[in-house]
Amino acid sequence: DLDAPLVTDRPDFTEASSTVGQGVAQLEAGYTYFRDDDGTTTTESHSYPEALLRYGVLAEWLEFRIAWGYSEEDDGLITPEGGEDLYLGFKIGLTPQEGLLPEMALIPQMTVPTGANSKTSDEVLPGLNWIYSWEVNDFISTAGSTQFNRTLDEETDGAYTEWAQSWTIAYSLTEQWGAYTEWFAFFPHSADTAKPEHYFNGGFTYLINNNIQWDIRAGVGLNDAADDFFAGSGISIRFY
Repeated sequence: DLDAPLVTDRPDFTEASSTVGQGVAQLEAGYTYFRDDDGTTTTESHSYPEALLRYGVLAEWLEFRIAWGYSEEDDGLITPEGGEDLYLGFKIGLTPQEGLLPEMALIPQMTVPTGANSKTSDEVLPGLNWIYSWEVNDFISTAGSTQFNRTLDEETDGAYTEWAQSWTIAYSLTEQWGAYTEWFAFFPHSADTAKPEHYFNGGFTYLINNNIQWDIRAGVGLNDAADDFFAGSGISIRFY
């Protein structure tokens, strides 16, 4: 509904279960700061522009997706930085919400090796993301996502399957202000050294008009393997 406010995939980890609509483009971008202290080394990293372009193709229920980012890290010794591998995918709308049946979407996705030498995986890494959501009332809605992706171990470069699970609760505070709280986690399967990571985060959104939204968020790691802290902000713009 182009007369209604845009629905964005950011700032939470859980993607929206709706598509943008045929012939509609939506650009979402932002910046995130990460900090992690493992007891011996403190690592700070920056990610930007976190650009995701969503475009409705062929039908209202089909959306093409392309994303790219640049990141840099500083652990006091070296500062690797560069462009990350390109993300490609399609979001397929499956069902609207009908009673207990949630609104659902499926995203076949992959990254392709286009990044800098210090950032690229040097191979295609495919995955699949299943999203489901419910509008409870005018104030609150809830959603979750279950996904798996082929990933490479940071220490050994060995391939493994990484599962990810999330659950978010969104709050409509006013016609312009929104908020959310969320848990998400990564579960490596058959990894050489990677450990499960759990996070909790929350944030606010501000609707400038029906086609532009600003957001801010912050989160913490819930276990030793997770980053200690992250925070960021972004903006989303709809074109049609």
